[in-house]
Amino acid sequence: MAEEVVLLDFWPSMFGVRVRIVLAEKGIEYEYREEDLRNKSSLLLQMNPVHKKIPVLIHKGKPVCESSIIVQYIDEVWHDKAPLLPSDPYQRAQASAWSKIENAFVWIFFVFDELDFNPPRRIWSTKGEEQEAAKKEFIEVLKVLEEQLKDKPFFGGETLGYVDVCLIGYYCWFYAYETFGNFSIEAECPQIIAWAKRCMQKESVSKTLPDVKKVFGFVQEVRKKFGVD
Repeated sequence: MAEEVVLLDFWPSMFGVRVRIVLAEKGIEYEYREEDLRNKSSLLLQMNPVHKKIPVLIHKGKPVCESSIIVQYIDEVWHDKAPLLPSDPYQRAQASAWSKIENAFVWIFFVFDELDFNPPRRIWSTKGEEQEAAKKEFIEVLKVLEEQLKDKPFFGGETLGYVDVCLIGYYCWFYAYETFGNFSIEAECPQIIAWAKRCMQKESVSKTLPDVKKVFGFVQEVRKKFGVD
């Protein structure tokens, strides 16, 4: 492979999804290696020895870790096709500021094996009052994002950009949240769902996001292991 690109990932990871989307958007060929997070490969431990987490992009033998950093790295190295960050310095600074909002959003979202207290995870891993509180907190976050999106087609403006790529990976989890939480995200946050559907019109997104029913099945198995069902 000319560019020697390898991606270490785990299929339902919304963090890995964002990397796969940008690779697809730019038409970059790469080798995909699925990781078992309960039995991590020696390559993963070698390439990300501190955090030992996916995704990891290996480019010409050198690792790049953390999904948002990987997305920026790909955009800079393969800058000639489908740029995600604007060339204008001011707009680029604005996009960087947006990344801080996105990172705050990530912090409260589901992270595999971590953050037992975050709202989305509590939607499918708890019941009763705790679940209701989690749903309320989750919707409040989505409404904040709606305020930022306003009437724009995408967070960056008229075209799919950095923030959109970083956020759309969560969309394939919405069905699981709604099913286990017995609520409708579209009823509460129609702009977010309309934005997600626009993103899904991009082939790089629609062909990359895992099937929602497959993600649901994955969450169902995790619930059984946690003794929720």
